Amino acid sequence: MAPADTLAYVKMNGLGNEIVVVDLRASDKVFTAAEVRRIAADPRTHFDQLMALHRPRTPDSEAYVRIYNADGSEAEACGNGMRCVAWLVSQATGRRRLRFETAAGILDVTVEGIQRISVDMGRPRFGWAEIPLRDPFHDTRRIELQIGPIDEPILHSPSVVNIGNPHAVFWVDDVAGYDLARFGPLLENHPIFPDRANISLAQVTSPSSITLRTWERGAGLTKACGSAACAAAVLGARTGRTGRKVMVTLPGGPLQIEWTADDRVVMTGPVEVEHNGQIELAEATPSVAV
Repeated sequence: MAPADTLAYVKMNGLGNEIVVVDLRASDKVFTAAEVRRIAADPRTHFDQLMALHRPRTPDSEAYVRIYNADGSEAEACGNGMRCVAWLVSQATGRRRLRFETAAGILDVTVEGIQRISVDMGRPRFGWAEIPLRDPFHDTRRIELQIGPIDEPILHSPSVVNIGNPHAVFWVDDVAGYDLARFGPLLENHPIFPDRANISLAQVTSPSSITLRTWERGAGLTKACGSAACAAAVLGARTGRTGRKVMVTLPGGPLQIEWTADDRVVMTGPVEVEHNGQIELAEATPSVAV
């Protein structure tokens, strides 16, 4: 049995999106931002998102899940992280249909296998105040935002949506043709986004396929962001660039996204288990179980 001042964790990934899962359902522990940053700083537990399971607040749900970014801030949604959580809970319980609650609401998950886990990410929100934006925009399919010279901007006129958290998608001809590591922090923290935003570059390669790169709010460049893939798919359909079912290819691999006829966004993809270990709470220092 682990000492009282340690917590077990599982290091996983969803298409390279680094995830750490900690089950706190048997305790009253809530991570501080400083603890989260220390855990993220260690190479053994470095993560894009930390998924902390707490006692369920809603009947018939498995857990209330707090989602932390590497900078210690909290996120409302993380599609890749929810697939990881669902896989672990499915393995522990034998159930394939699961329900979790996050700050973004209730999420239903179906686990067919480690290579195919589907998360219902809920309904997209397009209203400027729901995203949220600082300024009113009647049409959020294209908002006034650019970076670079006024007469020749480098990036401009993104589509925006809230998929549990705020997303801005810039439509480009080549996602590799822009220095997202340079522009991402500027756009994430632009005053037009009062809650900051995830910033993506999207290249439509066919009516049923999109290539995507994302600067993730609170985490930086990521190999995969599930909610960003959902945002790109929904916005592609909303702007007439794609159909409602697309394959979104991220640096870490593909995710299948469908914006259903009843206005739900369903994401399907794999997860991978990397290792288990213990986090020593006093210093938030992990030890790895080999």
